[in-house]
Amino acid sequence: MKVVAFNGSARKDGNTSMLINYVFEELEKEGIETEQVQLAGEHPHGCIACYKCFKNKNRRCAVESDCINECIEKMLAADGIILASPTYFANLSTEIKALIDRSGMTSRANCDMLQRKVGAAVVAQRRGGAVHVFDSINHFFTIGQMIIVGSNYWNFANGRDKGEVADDAEGVETMRTLGRNMAWLLKKLNS
Repeated sequence: MKVVAFNGSARKDGNTSMLINYVFEELEKEGIETEQVQLAGEHPHGCIACYKCFKNKNRRCAVESDCINECIEKMLAADGIILASPTYFANLSTEIKALIDRSGMTSRANCDMLQRKVGAAVVAQRRGGAVHVFDSINHFFTIGQMIIVGSNYWNFANGRDKGEVADDAEGVETMRTLGRNMAWLLKKLNS
C-alpha cells in the first residue's frame, strides 16, 4: 500500500511538510509506503476549461506544461492521497488549488478515476482560517467519490514561522491520530 501527499506550500520543508511527516511516521510504522511531493517552485496553474480531458479520456490533463500530469499519475498509483496546504487569507494555496481543479476535472472526465481512494486533508495555519481550507480539500474528495479519513480533531495545526507547528502539541497529535486512522482504514479496505 502507498500514500502520496501533495504539499501545496510555497515553502519547501516548512510547517506543512512537517505536518505531513507526522502523518507519515504513523503510516510507515504500519508498513505503508509514503511519498511527499512538494509543489513549491513547480508553479502549476489552474484549469483552462478547455474540456479536452473529456474528449481525450486518457487520464491526463491536456495541458502538459507543468507537473500536474505527473501528480495525477502518482494519485492513480496510490491507495491514499493527502492534500496539504497552508492557510493563505483563509483559503488554499494556489498550488494546491491548481492541483484540485485539474486533477478533479481529469478524474470526472475519466469516470471518476480516483473514486474509493482514501483521502485526507492536512492544513497549517498561523492562527485562523483553516476550517475553510480543510472543507475545500474535503469537497474535492467527496465530489470524486473518495473515502475521507478523519482524526480526533480537524486536521490542522498552528504555526507561522518554519518549525513552529512542532510547538502545537494538540496539532501534532491530531496528525499522528490521522496517520493511525488512515493506516487502519487502508488495511481494512485492502484485506
